[in-house]
Amino acid sequence: MSVHDENGLREQISILGRSLFDRGLTMGSSGNISVRLDDGGWLMTPTNACLGRLDPARISRMDRDGRLLEGDKPTKESFLHMAMYAERPQSGAIVHLHSTHSVAVSCLPDIDHDDCIPPLTAYYVMRVGKLPLVPYHIPGDPSLGDAVRGLAGQHSAVLLANHGPVVAGKSLEAAVYATEELEETAKLFLLLHGRNPRALTPEQVAELEARFPRD
Repeated sequence: MSVHDENGLREQISILGRSLFDRGLTMGSSGNISVRLDDGGWLMTPTNACLGRLDPARISRMDRDGRLLEGDKPTKESFLHMAMYAERPQSGAIVHLHSTHSVAVSCLPDIDHDDCIPPLTAYYVMRVGKLPLVPYHIPGDPSLGDAVRGLAGQHSAVLLANHGPVVAGKSLEAAVYATEELEETAKLFLLLHGRNPRALTPEQVAELEARFPRD
């Protein structure tokens, strides 16, 4: 990958991070974004950085072993990203947010831990698919990476209990779109919760997954 291409990815991370922040999908210094590079390393947002005010030049550049090469110290949740990438060689980017409606779903006592949100819309199935719940771990606990790794091979997105979603995609744009779709569907789910909504049938879900593979 050329320096020009890497600089373009840094700009894209900053632009999309600001978009997520400006629309209230993340707040303060919460949330983090990473992109896999051609050499096996990563670009990753720094620790304690606001996604709405990222400096492209200070985004962390890490090698394939997770060592910091340049930029600020990476997010303290970098292990979540690396665990997801380890099981998903086809994924090019990961977005982790503390988005309000998705977190609210993760706190409900009666959700299906194997699939937290039913297939309410076609685009949710196309961009997210099944969403398993990862049991609660204290933030920064390395064992959370092991819990994510156990699910990431079969799922492009997971929901951390009382914490938020971790979403992978073929590209950064795809991961952001999937994260946005997840948040909007979480909002729908909360609006319909307890009202026995009509979800897509297993046959309809299977048709969508066959026509629109995620990654």
